[in-house]
Amino acid sequence: MGRRRKGEEEHENHERWLVSYADFITLLFAFFVVMYALSSVNEGKYRILSDSISSAFRNVPGSATGALVQINPNAPLPIGIPIKKPQVPNIKPDAAREKNRELLRNKAKEITAALAPLVEQGQVRVTEGALGITVEINASVLFDSGEARLQIPAVRALTAVGQILATTDFPITVEGHTDNAPISTPLYPSNWELSGARAASVVRLFIDTGVNPRSLTATGYAEQRPIADNANAEGRQRNRRVAINMESRTPDEIKELALPE
Repeated sequence: MGRRRKGEEEHENHERWLVSYADFITLLFAFFVVMYALSSVNEGKYRILSDSISSAFRNVPGSATGALVQINPNAPLPIGIPIKKPQVPNIKPDAAREKNRELLRNKAKEITAALAPLVEQGQVRVTEGALGITVEINASVLFDSGEARLQIPAVRALTAVGQILATTDFPITVEGHTDNAPISTPLYPSNWELSGARAASVVRLFIDTGVNPRSLTATGYAEQRPIADNANAEGRQRNRRVAINMESRTPDEIKELALPE
């Protein structure tokens, strides 16, 4: 055997990277198999996961062919387990609350009949909401512009309403509302004073008619709660109104809360 000549370079193995690459591909494939199996937990996929990992790690490390994953065709299909829906108890409505609601509806029908001409003209709206009954009366049939003194026809109409309300003990809130046109007079420097004064005028009439003062509340909202667009005359006219709210709530039992220790 002849000597290798001095300075002759040894031949390098340029294919050694295939060993590391094959190991990396094998582990990466096993990782994705694990992630796929964990995405949906059932018995069938757990068996597939076990067979795949066993097949992957039985291969000889460094094989360029990578790991072959075999899926067991005899694995059972996933079994769907029915989930029972929680049973919601059948809660019966409070008898006293339903009785008050029905009584309130009857009073609303009486008020609608008493104000039938104004209802037909669109000047009065009677609506029912979650808290009770609301009677909205356009301010133009109650007051002169910029005034809080009730007109004579309005006194007759509201007297009929007060006589109906006098036979009940429902909490009654009278709300005064205006449009966004500013007002500045010695009596009413702003719409706040005007709306509050109009609500108070209706409350005073109800008291004179026989409504229990303890059940009455007067409040003014000025232009802060519009029901129409103030940009046109029709919307401003709708916003100038008095709302009579009859609440159907029953008094709650008052409990004193103890201070935390």
